[in-house]
Amino acid sequence: MLDIGDGVGALVVYTTGEFDEREIEVIRVGSTARIHTVVHAREVDGRTIFAGVFPSLPEGDYTLCSDDPTRNRRLTIASGLVAEVDLRE
Repeated sequence: MLDIGDGVGALVVYTTGEFDEREIEVIRVGSTARIHTVVHAREVDGRTIFAGVFPSLPEGDYTLCSDDPTRNRRLTIASGLVAEVDLRE
């Protein structure tokens, strides 16, 4: 369940299986507070995908941080929308 609306969005991060049950984090630009979630295997249309879901983030710019710095990404969370980042590439 996502909790999005006025001033709040969500984020779904798709990963490879190597991230299964590992934490991923975001940091809002200008802050030092890390917000984390865990990547889980999920069944979608008969296949397994690995994703972490941040169900409620205040709108703004964030940095997605992982154990592998080459996979760090800058992203924007928009009010009432779900942002997606694909780290499988």
